[in-house]
Amino acid sequence: MTWASWTTVGIHALPGAVRTEEIGVINGDLTIHTTWSENLAHVAVQHTGSSDWYTMVGSPVPCPSEEASRSFHQAVVEAVRGGERADASLEELFDPQGAAAAAEKPGGSNRDA
Repeated sequence: MTWASWTTVGIHALPGAVRTEEIGVINGDLTIHTTWSENLAHVAVQHTGSSDWYTMVGSPVPCPSEEASRSFHQAVVEAVRGGERADASLEELFDPQGAAAAAEKPGGSNRDA
């Protein structure tokens, strides 16, 4: 079995940028961990320094390769940092067509005013 993982520490998440299956919305100083195996990318998040990990809503995401999962991890990190894709689902972050569609939306967001 082939697998790979990436961890990014010290990400400041804006309020509402990260939703978890277990506790709902989480923000503040976070660590994001992505594990790729069996063509799935699993994304977990924790408050930096905590021992508790939470599954991000939408995880796992189908992912065909280790290289693709590394790019996906970086897209998740950038979204959590509050970039223009902060409201994107995990699948939208992975899907190039989803990225193009989000970029076409005014202000890069589909949030209601």
